Amino acid sequence: MESAIGNRQLKIVGICLAFLVVGFVAPPDLLLAGSDAGITAITAPSADVTLSFVQSGRIANVRVREGEAVTVGQVLIEQDDAVDRIRLAQLEASSQDTTQIQAAEASLAQKKVDLKKLETAAAKNAATELEVEYARLNVTIAGLSLQLAVFEHEQAKRKYEEAKLQINNMSLKSPIGGSVEKIDVETGESVDALASAVRVVQTDPLWIDVPVPLTQARSLKYGAVSRVEFPDPQKITVEGMVIYMGAVADAASGTLRVRIQVPNKSKRPAGEHVKVIFPNS
Repeated sequence: MESAIGNRQLKIVGICLAFLVVGFVAPPDLLLAGSDAGITAITAPSADVTLSFVQSGRIANVRVREGEAVTVGQVLIEQDDAVDRIRLAQLEASSQDTTQIQAAEASLAQKKVDLKKLETAAAKNAATELEVEYARLNVTIAGLSLQLAVFEHEQAKRKYEEAKLQINNMSLKSPIGGSVEKIDVETGESVDALASAVRVVQTDPLWIDVPVPLTQARSLKYGAVSRVEFPDPQKITVEGMVIYMGAVADAASGTLRVRIQVPNKSKRPAGEHVKVIFPNS
């Protein structure tokens, strides 16, 4: 019986040692620097923007097609702005009209002349003090009327600038250079404010967020060089560069997010599984 118990204990010890050995084997995707296995990650666009209109309206013109290359500032989609442009013309006329200011200035000048005459007459006892005070009050009122005319003119100019901005917002312009990934509207369609209209992506360069083990990430620095291996059918290796390192590690996996930037002159699509190797870390 003692022999059977001994054998059982030896089996238990053997099983425990086996679990300990397995526990210390690192997963293939998290091998340390110097291994050619690398770390598996997924490529992503370096810029990915979904554009929307800030106000409801009817689509007047879709100027691009899906897959088309676009440049910064290029007009992609326009809303119908015919009514808004008529209102803009009215506001422009109001912003340039200075008739009220000129009338208020003339009235103030006349009131000052009237006051001066009454003050001269009062000095000769030809006008009463009440008449002089009344003339002074008219000068004050005329001065306030001029200030109001100037204020209203400035407000008219601000309304004109506001209307110009509103019309400008009725055209969606690409904020990045890239390609049109998806168009969600059609010419003649009415769209709601903030509804997705068009998506533009930039895939040259590509970004790769890599979960790097902390023991390896500690030796990395901004600008560090890496090798990025793209898969078949066009298997190539491209040199990448570290452009970002996270400030907080993932406690569960013991990794730190490191962003690699790689050129993409061959226009490979984003979303590929690649292998990232840090040979010098």
